[in-house]
Amino acid sequence: MRLLEFGCLVAVLCGLLVSVKAEIYIVTVEGEPVISYGGGIDGFEATAVESDEKIDTNSELVTSYAHHLEKKHDMLLGMLFEPGTYKKLYSYRHLINGFAVHISPEQAETLRHAPGVKSVERDWKVKRLTTHTPQFLGLPTGVWPTGGGFDRAGEDIVIGFVDSGIYPHHPSFATHNTEPYEPVPKYRGKCEIDPDTKKNYCNGKIVGAQHFAQAAIAAGAFNPSMDLASPLDGDGHGSHTASIAAGNNGIPVRMHGHEFGRASGMAPRARIAVYKALYRLFGGFIADVVAAIDQAVYDGVDILSLSVGPNSPPAATKTTFLNPFDATLLGAVKAGVFVAQAAGNGGPFPKTMVSYSPWIASVAAAIDDRRYKNHLTLGNGKVLAGIGLSPATHLNESYTLVAANDVLLDSSVMKFSPTDCQRPELLNKRLIEGKILLCGYSFNFISGSASIKKVSETAKALGAVGFVLCVENVSPETRFDPVPVGLPGIVIVDVRNSKELVDYYNISTPRDWTGRVKSFTGKGKIGDGLMPILHKSAPQVALFSARGPNIKDFSFQEADLLKPDILAPGSLIWAAWSPNGTDEPNYVGEGFAMISGTSMSAPHIAGIAALIKQKHPHWSPAAIKSALMTTTSTLDRAGNPLLAQQASETGTTKLVKATPFDYGSGHVDPRAALDPGLIFDAGYEDYLGFLCTTPGIDVHEIRNYTHTPCNKTMGKPSNLNTPSITISHLVRTQTVTRTVTNVAEEETYVITARMDPAVAIDVNPPAMTVRAGASRKFSVTLTVRRVTGTYSFGEVLMKGSRGHKVRIPVLANGYPR
Repeated sequence: MRLLEFGCLVAVLCGLLVSVKAEIYIVTVEGEPVISYGGGIDGFEATAVESDEKIDTNSELVTSYAHHLEKKHDMLLGMLFEPGTYKKLYSYRHLINGFAVHISPEQAETLRHAPGVKSVERDWKVKRLTTHTPQFLGLPTGVWPTGGGFDRAGEDIVIGFVDSGIYPHHPSFATHNTEPYEPVPKYRGKCEIDPDTKKNYCNGKIVGAQHFAQAAIAAGAFNPSMDLASPLDGDGHGSHTASIAAGNNGIPVRMHGHEFGRASGMAPRARIAVYKALYRLFGGFIADVVAAIDQAVYDGVDILSLSVGPNSPPAATKTTFLNPFDATLLGAVKAGVFVAQAAGNGGPFPKTMVSYSPWIASVAAAIDDRRYKNHLTLGNGKVLAGIGLSPATHLNESYTLVAANDVLLDSSVMKFSPTDCQRPELLNKRLIEGKILLCGYSFNFISGSASIKKVSETAKALGAVGFVLCVENVSPETRFDPVPVGLPGIVIVDVRNSKELVDYYNISTPRDWTGRVKSFTGKGKIGDGLMPILHKSAPQVALFSARGPNIKDFSFQEADLLKPDILAPGSLIWAAWSPNGTDEPNYVGEGFAMISGTSMSAPHIAGIAALIKQKHPHWSPAAIKSALMTTTSTLDRAGNPLLAQQASETGTTKLVKATPFDYGSGHVDPRAALDPGLIFDAGYEDYLGFLCTTPGIDVHEIRNYTHTPCNKTMGKPSNLNTPSITISHLVRTQTVTRTVTNVAEEETYVITARMDPAVAIDVNPPAMTVRAGASRKFSVTLTVRRVTGTYSFGEVLMKGSRGHKVRIPVLANGYPR
């Protein structure tokens, strides 16, 4: 985190001039937060909730106890430090007991040793983990009709978005063409007032809108004119994620005179609660994000969608599961809130997850069945593949090719990188009119200072009939997404094709002895890239999607817990955009954007979870997560095993057989998730058991965040009742147990299992009948047959007599005795 220099703050201490560097710290203190306070303090009755029960925001007991905690925070700081030498930013009272404060490192050390202080952690930064998918997922025909149609899908379910805000005037969030929204009594969030229009940001669909920036301001990162001190989305990311989960149905996606289809959220009737904690230039700070989550849960959201992850591991935290962020989310789940978090965009490399804990649904990103391709046909008949969401040049006509570096107005402009075609004033319009302009792909496109949108604008301003952007040098992890443009245009992304284009251009462009062009004779025409090609090989795991194994600490030791949990669409997703959004330079000023990232996959799961919550309002977050995971598919549309994108040695993308470390339990199937048959349920006490039995976790650290002593009756962390089984260090034989609960009618299940040959698997019993509402246990025994140094993969499959299928992945890494 950047240090904020206090320019001339001077204090006389022991006759020395002391220069103070202040930073933000998140402090937890003794005493239980609202969600787990069981009583015992005179004058304050218990406020603790049962597992999966919401906080009663109307309760005077809750209000008074929360006020009591805040007073204690203020008293502690007031006793330790002189007024003016610190600034408290937030009091956390509902999910964890603590506060965020702006102090010097010396003051932080004082706090660490103060009575009643449990932990002091320096704040760390977070970043954004940056339509057709309802049809791809079968929502219009298979899911929405069961809830009364799209105009009832998600009714009265409130999804909270901790993101970059919202553009409330977008048609995806409008209410004028929908049935009136009634108030949601369970939701108590507030709506901030727009400082310019004096109107609030809510409209019935948007039910809450607040922003959190105290940590960003204290760190000196916040610019009010750029970052907007309101819930308004100055970035685009927040509007995009909100519309994926809960945007209105059937909104035309129009750009440059072409309609790319109609956009819809997964749960188009769900309500949206906005908690802005991410900003244009710097992302966000954990202190602000934790305050936003704490407020969202207190306000009464049903679902939390988090397309956010840490820039790097927190400096002081030993384990991945215990830090202010994950501990706050554990409190959220205890309060009955389902949490979907983006898995991260560090793929395709192993151990790149940024979402670790079992109480969170960690979502990987898939490529769906829609691909956009285009081609450039050269005058010699060669056809070069590329990408470009653009119309074609005139059907039967070829046009002269001119390279930007051959049509400079003045050789002195080379210092402005003119070949990337960002500045039309550097190029000779007379030589470009009526021709195809060839531009070069530079590092500026990766850094964001150049954009394909600007290339198109430059070509249009100079009278070109189209443009070609030529990629001659690229690193393997560079991702190229098609960008919609109004002018015929194409990006040649394959370096070999780019070389072929350059060779053809050079051969067909004669020059004098100084290198100046005598005449342009090379020809080309650009194909139509507007129509998508539908692939049966979908879904596939996207190259950028973070991979397991999951880690339990920041020494990267592997955890006995599968991550990611589930796969959902996250590549080339059309959704709402903020016209002043800057997150993607290619969509500045637009109303829609088509972008990729696990940021896009998480709100898909949040929206589908809202549909499940609507149908099963009393299900716990773990039950919803189980229904999503056990009904997934590990096959693509053609019936073949899922594939994952990987980087090859040559820098191109190849496809390999995917594993649970790529896709978790598999690709989401919303229709099946509404009726899973059996669920694997778990609650707050189960998660504590997981923490207490995970080797290497300090029990004092667990108590710091949970205010609960350890109970190790679970035996091993692999016994946590999750819909997956992972044993990272299997020696000889180990047996794990799982408990299933029947949420349908009485049914008899036949249980089978399969595993890679290096590990033997056995299940017991082989069959069982489960009455409606009843629970039954089964055991899975894994035995090392051969040590391979890698994980073995398998599954347990439960087939019901009424047609239900329940599948859980099994992973084990065998070690010698």
